[in-house]
Amino acid sequence: MVDLELNELKREFLDEAREKVAEMQTAIESPRNGQSLDRLAYLAHQLKGAGGSYGYERISTDAAEVEKAVESLVEQQNNEGDALEHKIQQHVVNLQAEIDRSARELA
Repeated sequence: MVDLELNELKREFLDEAREKVAEMQTAIESPRNGQSLDRLAYLAHQLKGAGGSYGYERISTDAAEVEKAVESLVEQQNNEGDALEHKIQQHVVNLQAEIDRSARELA
């Protein structure tokens, strides 16, 4: 019974994570500004914590990398902007792939 309940919670988390990653992708594609970067960091932070709580270390790790890269992007004055944006994009792609893989495992 506990496994079924935990699996259901994991499914709900993965559904919510998928929505967060879609919102992260939208934030990446929008013009870079403080609001979109703040939202991106916030979503990454949420995924980082929740991913670890549900045992999804790769989701947590990629989300932490997104959060760290966004913080660096905010601190930089465009010195490494393109490289950081590429890094963020790659981690968001990794997040989506890991969410999809995890969801298939639960199916």
